[in-house]
Amino acid sequence: MYKRFYNLQRNPFEITPDPSFLFPTNRHKEALAALYYGVRRHKGFVVLTGEVGTGKTLLVRWLLQLLKGTGVNYAYVFNSRLSSLEFLQFIAGDFGLPTLDKTKSDLLLDFGRFLINRHQQKLTTVLVVDEAHHLPTEALEEIRLLTNLETAQEKLLQILLVGQPELDEKLDLPELRQLKQRIVMRARLEPLDREETSGYIARRLQMAGATSKAGILFPDDTIAEVYRYSRGIPRLINTICENALITAYARQLQSVPVDIVIEVAKDFRLNVKHWPRSERGTSHDEGENWQGRDDLLPLHSHPQGLRSREAESVSAILPGASKHEPYI
Repeated sequence: MYKRFYNLQRNPFEITPDPSFLFPTNRHKEALAALYYGVRRHKGFVVLTGEVGTGKTLLVRWLLQLLKGTGVNYAYVFNSRLSSLEFLQFIAGDFGLPTLDKTKSDLLLDFGRFLINRHQQKLTTVLVVDEAHHLPTEALEEIRLLTNLETAQEKLLQILLVGQPELDEKLDLPELRQLKQRIVMRARLEPLDREETSGYIARRLQMAGATSKAGILFPDDTIAEVYRYSRGIPRLINTICENALITAYARQLQSVPVDIVIEVAKDFRLNVKHWPRSERGTSHDEGENWQGRDDLLPLHSHPQGLRSREAESVSAILPGASKHEPYI
């Protein structure tokens, strides 16, 4: 409703995880490099964690978009509150395998043949489990057993577990120590800092068509207030900015003043509790001394995207390295 008033082509602060809106901080680049490297080099287990709203699902969707057309087929589990049998049925169904009246043994046999057939065709198969911190230990153990499907050289199934920091705690449980030892890559997303928050808002406005008005719509003092209440969490930044724009539009204001941000934060009770920022994490390989960041993150090289470890860079296919037309 405010798009025409502010000369925008689309809503800049939707909370749905649209990959075209990815804002590539150094931590996002490192995390994307770890995920991409783990999948393309057939490393097996990769884990991505981060607080609520830090952009985990958005990053995964960008990864899947990046892998499109590279011989990768994936199953995406978004409901992790499943029993071990339901989990296998969901995976098999997402890969297009029949599940009706199938026992657990039937599902495992069919899935094994499916993976072997794809491997023989030199194709990559990926299992993405979002909200993995909700998985019961029985389901996590089932996932570990799936990694036994392997050749002498590599894993037949690449597994990406995505979840909140509680996932790290769950993986530290003694009964899951075998699973933890199989994790070869880890990445962690953290909230944005003050400067990144400003860049995040500017990019979203730019993608929405307000290339010359980002600083007008959200002045520096307003952005500082957005950062204070959002703690740099992208989802909260979107919520505050979206509602602030609606309120500013209702008052026919050309920019969002600080008092509107304070009102929005109060309405959403964002001033009730302070969430301390955790220490920033880094992506790292627990299984080998890899040079993923150096190899995969040189800036602004091939905008066609990553196709091998030795060639193109992650940052080249990240937003900002090449011009993207906004969706209308």
